[in-house]
Order: sequence, then structure tokens, then C-alpha cells
Amino acid sequence: MSFILECNGLTKKFGNTTAVSVVDLKIERGKIVGLLGPNGSGKTTIIKLANELLNPTGGNILINGKKPGIETKKIVSYLPEKSYLNDWMRVQQIIELFSDFYSDFKPEKAYSMLKSLNINANDRLKTMSKGTKEKVQLILVMSREAELYLLDEPIGGVDPAARDYILQTILSNYNENATVVISTHLISDIENILDYVVFINQGKIVLTSSVDDIRDEKGKSVDVLFREVFKC
Repeated sequence: MSFILECNGLTKKFGNTTAVSVVDLKIERGKIVGLLGPNGSGKTTIIKLANELLNPTGGNILINGKKPGIETKKIVSYLPEKSYLNDWMRVQQIIELFSDFYSDFKPEKAYSMLKSLNINANDRLKTMSKGTKEKVQLILVMSREAELYLLDEPIGGVDPAARDYILQTILSNYNENATVVISTHLISDIENILDYVVFINQGKIVLTSSVDDIRDEKGKSVDVLFREVFKC
């Protein structure tokens, strides 16, 4: 079986602090996967390692069988936890930039999503609320025809009404052969769209399971199991 993302003994240390500890993980294609854990559990570190924003201290991480680099960035669409867009730019300018930078970017898809959210493509980011900026950033990420989407806390800073739209946007804008990895601690909000979950705590994998197996074998929702495992 070909895995889109694979970790083999993946370890990342910052000085004397171990953020990710000997993680072994295989994620299949065509799945929506929840990377779930409390704040500070190592979720963002793994996603940054997958995007070559950090380098492993030990082990490796592979995207489509390759170490993160120029080739893997062509097939990975990444939504960071914090905005990286320039406030002075108009949305239209950012769409043009993405179109030039990514061969798989579909501007027509971006404009369609902007219209459905009543976001003016001629507006500058600095005139927008934090929630609207986050919607714009997600739209840009989901307008690529990527093989792997890595979304770091995509619903963390928006109101509950906007969360539903964001999750629907994720569901309706990736092809069935692609994989979406969503990092979050807001389990109940995303549980219904997940195929598979990875629980992580203090840099270690605690549990990996399909959502159906959790419900069938344990008779619990992912949210309930998460609260039991992490005592929250």
C-alpha cells in the first residue's frame, strides 16, 4: 500500500525539550484524518516537519515516499496556525500570486468560494476581521488540487457558525484520492467529517484508529474517548 504520509521513529527536540518522541505513523490516501491532542502535544511540530519548516532530530518523515523538500511541496497544501499573508495586499493580488506560484491552484474555485462567503476580492486583508482573514487563507489552501492538505487548527479562531462552513468547504473541495490532515483540540466540531484519528500527547502517539472502529468497538464518540484518554 502506498502511504501519502509516513513517520519512522520521528523525533524532534528543542534543546532539552522533546516535542515529538519516536513517532511511527502511516496515513493512507483518500482519508480525512484528525491529528488530535491537547495544546502543546506535538501536533504543530509534526505538521511543520512535514512542510520542512523544521528538521527532525531523529528518524524521518516521508511525503509520498520522499523527504520533505521542493518535490513534496508541489503536492502539499498547508494551512499554518497563524496567518502568513501580507495585510496590505488585496485578496485578488494574493490569488494572482498563488496562481503564479502553484501549478495546481484553481483561481476560479477561489473566486467561487469568496462569492459564497460574500468576501470582496478587491478588499485588503487589513480591513478584514480575524475570522474573515482565516476564511480567506483556508480558501486559498483548498483551491489547490493537492494530494495532501495539512490544516493546522483551521477552526480555532472562528465563530461556531463559520466553523460549519469551513468544514463544508474542506469536504467539498478536495478530490477523493487526496488526504486531509486536520490538527485540532476541538474534537466535537470536526468528528462528523473524520475517517481516521491519531491521538497524540507529550509528543507520543497514544492511539490510532478509524472513527468507525471507535464507535463500533468502544461504543463511544471520538469526543468522549478523547476526554477519557486526556482527562479533559
